[in-house]
Amino acid sequence: MTPAGAADAARAGAARLVLGIESSCDEMAAAVVEAGRYIRSSVIHSQTDVHAPYGGVVPELASRDHVRHVCAVVEEALLRAGVEASELSAVAVTSGPGLVGSLLVGLSFGKALAFRLGVPCVGVHHLAGHLASAELADPDLRPPYLGLVVSGGHTALYRIEDASPPALLGQTRDDAVGEAFDKVAKLLGLPFPGGPAVSEAARAGDASAVALPRPLEALPGLDFSYSGLKTAVALEVERRRPLDARGVADLAASFEAAATDVLVARARRALEQEGLSRLAVVGGVAANRRLRDSLARAAREDGFRVVFPPLSLCTDNAAMIAAAGARRLAAGERDGLELEAFSRLPLGARTGAP
Repeated sequence: MTPAGAADAARAGAARLVLGIESSCDEMAAAVVEAGRYIRSSVIHSQTDVHAPYGGVVPELASRDHVRHVCAVVEEALLRAGVEASELSAVAVTSGPGLVGSLLVGLSFGKALAFRLGVPCVGVHHLAGHLASAELADPDLRPPYLGLVVSGGHTALYRIEDASPPALLGQTRDDAVGEAFDKVAKLLGLPFPGGPAVSEAARAGDASAVALPRPLEALPGLDFSYSGLKTAVALEVERRRPLDARGVADLAASFEAAATDVLVARARRALEQEGLSRLAVVGGVAANRRLRDSLARAAREDGFRVVFPPLSLCTDNAAMIAAAGARRLAAGERDGLELEAFSRLPLGARTGAP
């Protein structure tokens, strides 16, 4: 075998059976992915009950809960995959962006395990993981395509190419769309997490009952803004007090329509502007039924193809981290024990130490 062939074989071997670990926020997750695309197992420990009394994620509580559960979650992922730790070819772990205390739990465990097993360790950008979830869901999805990331911490559009880092086309100027869902849920007296609660309430409401703004809709560009929409809902809540069940449902439906209309309009504009015909929608808000239906309708009207991961891959999970890590490994990339956690990290930035 030539040296080049040996290097290719080594890269393929490192990406064969990858353990992914995700702990960037309030989910502690582990998964085993084979050959970068076959999910052997995926285990998620949710902290919804921990944070529900506070109406949002409390960072200190999140990291402490991760410490209590990381070992059991990884062990369960290996058990469900039917593999021993010694059979792993690499470990991929989220290194940012996220809550540093939470990230450090998964990162420390992942680095220690990789060191103990003598296998490579790679850091994975959280958003690269979400984008990988679309390719896990649809192996035929190949660059170039438009990536729409919609979650509690991120709302952004990226041009995805094969040979270059993702190019940021537009992002939120203030609140992320998922954050806006959570804040509106609190305004309406709905439980945490806010996204599913608002969507459930909206099912009984009239989306045209309350006139709410579509921020930046008339302006050029591809940026988003949700703080003004959130404020508009707050003003309507005050004006309509006391809110009955119908009032809550109408406000929830009107907000959901406004929030998702902006996403659809910006995605359509970006596809036309960039000359692309494929769209991948990823992140927790990608589970929203109205968004899925609206983009599916837009795809039929405009002639583009839209890919949504299954609901199990929309929220934070480790299968997406393992898949994204496998891509780095296949490209010959490695990170050492100096790998750090980053609260902020541009997509495409190097995750490991030089």
